[in-house]
Amino acid sequence: MAQSTLGHGHQPLAISHDGYSAISHDGYSHMVTGIIGKKVGMTQVFDADGTVHPATVIKAGPCVVVQAKSAQTDGYESVQLGLVESKPSKTNKAMTGHFKRANVPPTRVRREVKLAAGGDAAKAGDQVLVSIFADGERVDVVGTGRGKGFQGVVKRHHFGGGAATHGSMFHRAPGSIGASSFPSRVVKGMRAAGRMGGGRVTIHNLKVLRVDADNHLLIVEGGIPGAPESVVIVRKAATLKKLKIAQVEKPKKAKK
Repeated sequence: MAQSTLGHGHQPLAISHDGYSAISHDGYSHMVTGIIGKKVGMTQVFDADGTVHPATVIKAGPCVVVQAKSAQTDGYESVQLGLVESKPSKTNKAMTGHFKRANVPPTRVRREVKLAAGGDAAKAGDQVLVSIFADGERVDVVGTGRGKGFQGVVKRHHFGGGAATHGSMFHRAPGSIGASSFPSRVVKGMRAAGRMGGGRVTIHNLKVLRVDADNHLLIVEGGIPGAPESVVIVRKAATLKKLKIAQVEKPKKAKK
């Protein structure tokens, strides 16, 4: 096993290639189904037959289990993961005790991840690596989409707009927003101009193209929400969709 020192004043972690390792106790967290990462950018991946795939590179982990929640104490089962970064995080006294209880270095980014049924229970101090995923596996990526600011109805809600001719005087305006006599108000849910983007976005069933456990890199097919360096959660796909397979059309018989 390779040794990795995470933070000043903390004992090294024994990194294993199965995706888990222990800091202060024996046992592995086989139930963790997700990991925290950062979006690096987009690239292309070529198959042996020349097929090209648009892909996104994610620096996933390493993460540590800061807190393990159980049904007996919290009413549900999950783990609080912390993303270990090169620069130690500054914390107050309350959070310092929170990390000290788990015997892990302070982390700035923390997220909760659900546990899968079966396997050994996760414990505070376990480490979660990108090797919990495998090539060809399907994952869901959760992130914060890019904010686009205040936008009009054409861009925000895809209104068609008016005629583009000079004399119409109606191009990108929203138009009527309700009747005057009844109900004499704007009904709830009326589509209008406003703040666009910047919300939580989940992309389902992305295919894992490559897993680089040594460099903590995960390459998935397609795009994911957010700008480069934004924080994302990669988890095993909740619902698998049937893959569409291209059907080869049979050659038609030539007429005699």
